[in-house]
Amino acid sequence: MGDMYRDGKGVPQSDEEAVKWFTKAAEQGDENAQYSLGYMYCDGKGVPQSYEEAVKWYAKAAEQGNMNGECNMGDMYLYGRGVPQSYEEAVKWFRKSAEQSNSIAQNRLGDFYRDGKGVSQSYEEAVTWYTKAAEQGNMDGECNMGDMCLYGRGVRQSYEEAVKWYTKAAEQGNMDGECNMGDMCLYGRGVSQSYEEAVRWFRKSAEQSNSIAQNRLGDLYRDGKGVSQSDEEAVTWYTKAAEQGNKIAQNCLGDLYRDGKGVSQSYEEAVKWFRKSAEQGHEKAQFNMGDMYLHGRGVPQSDEEAVKWFRKSAEQSNSIAQNRLGDLYRDGKGVSQSYEEAVRWYTKAAEQGNMDGECNMGDMYLNGKGVPKSYEEAVKWFTKAAEQGDEKALYYLITSSEEKQCILS
Repeated sequence: MGDMYRDGKGVPQSDEEAVKWFTKAAEQGDENAQYSLGYMYCDGKGVPQSYEEAVKWYAKAAEQGNMNGECNMGDMYLYGRGVPQSYEEAVKWFRKSAEQSNSIAQNRLGDFYRDGKGVSQSYEEAVTWYTKAAEQGNMDGECNMGDMCLYGRGVRQSYEEAVKWYTKAAEQGNMDGECNMGDMCLYGRGVSQSYEEAVRWFRKSAEQSNSIAQNRLGDLYRDGKGVSQSDEEAVTWYTKAAEQGNKIAQNCLGDLYRDGKGVSQSYEEAVKWFRKSAEQGHEKAQFNMGDMYLHGRGVPQSDEEAVKWFRKSAEQSNSIAQNRLGDLYRDGKGVSQSYEEAVRWYTKAAEQGNMDGECNMGDMYLNGKGVPKSYEEAVKWFTKAAEQGDEKALYYLITSSEEKQCILS
């Protein structure tokens, strides 16, 4: 009767009536009713929501060997709902359920072995449990098996095997599987490279609100790959992803507002999105925040704020930010002037192949600023920059060579 009222089959749907009948059966020791009653308390359906009451009834069901009760007890310990949070207790209950072939518990157990939570980390054990779940058609298990094959964790690395498992999940409408298939098609891993196929899979996933897929669609519309180029469509998809907190999309949306592509140009809106992304630690957005403060776009001009944001980005190895930070130390803007600090940051940028950093290193050696003056070192760095097409470095090479010849003659 509880099931009938809960599902509205043969009777008007009523969570309250469902709870009444589940309670009667549960108090007589019916394990399925105990599980169902726990579920109603957990979700607050027909009764005031209470994790403690949910745990009480899940535990009664689980202690009778009910695999769904065992699995849900695992979840309660995993998230610390109605009980103290404990990975070890979660593992205990998931294992009991998994050994009864509950595919959700099998997948969860795989997660614990993959991440080393509550158990010793083991990709091989993770694969064992993911496989059991996936072979029962569990979409999350299929996706996780795809990941393990993609990265060669606990199994031989194989793009083809990854595609096999992602496809199984995607064909069931799993948004992560669809997004992963989009990536495989985008990069031609295990399948023929195809922007059109990538778009098809990303769209399926994006329409289910997967923010990664929404961001990818934004990229493809922005670049006109697999679809007709459209900044307006790019803005649409970046916005959807950005509003879900996707930091990459937030930065891309900031780019479009800054440049007035697909939207009315607005430095203020650009800063809003750059800041959201930068505060999540996205190094490109941190650089962009520095640039906006440096030039006073959408914010009051501030060399000090520029330094703060460039430093955050530079410390994450963004070579453009490292070079900019070098400029500010060289010129004493927003920081105490220091050629030595300038050289330190220029070096970091130059060693990553940043041609502006290479050119600046050449200039510092040529003029002996922050380093001993060295024509040979200057030429070395100018040459590296010139080979990348830096005209300033090429000019320095020509003029410094002429000056040296004049001195020698």
